[in-house]
Amino acid sequence: MPRSTPLRQMLRRAGFPAFAILFMGFFGYSAVLGPNGILAYHDYSQKLAQRQAYYACLDKTRAELRNRVALLDPRHADPDMVDELVRKQLNVTHPDEFVLPMTAEPHGGDRCAPVVDG
Repeated sequence: MPRSTPLRQMLRRAGFPAFAILFMGFFGYSAVLGPNGILAYHDYSQKLAQRQAYYACLDKTRAELRNRVALLDPRHADPDMVDELVRKQLNVTHPDEFVLPMTAEPHGGDRCAPVVDG
């Protein structure tokens, strides 16, 4: 029967507690510094605020577009809106009108800048 050395006895007794400490340390590290940890909460709250502002801008834009569509309803179209679109599409003016060219179109382009994750 082989004799057990003091080193083996010490390793056998300390093995389970050491494994338990390493196991708890891993999960403790993940809870504090991991991607879903306590320190990542601040970053998540910033991203949430940015995305809520972006959503509010998109919601406002959708309401404006919904209003323009309602003004162009074929059953009762708004004469001013129809006149604006016809003049824009056909590029026509009355002889007594003066046209000022605009550098940026107010209803074109991207009104709401998307959030870029870094």
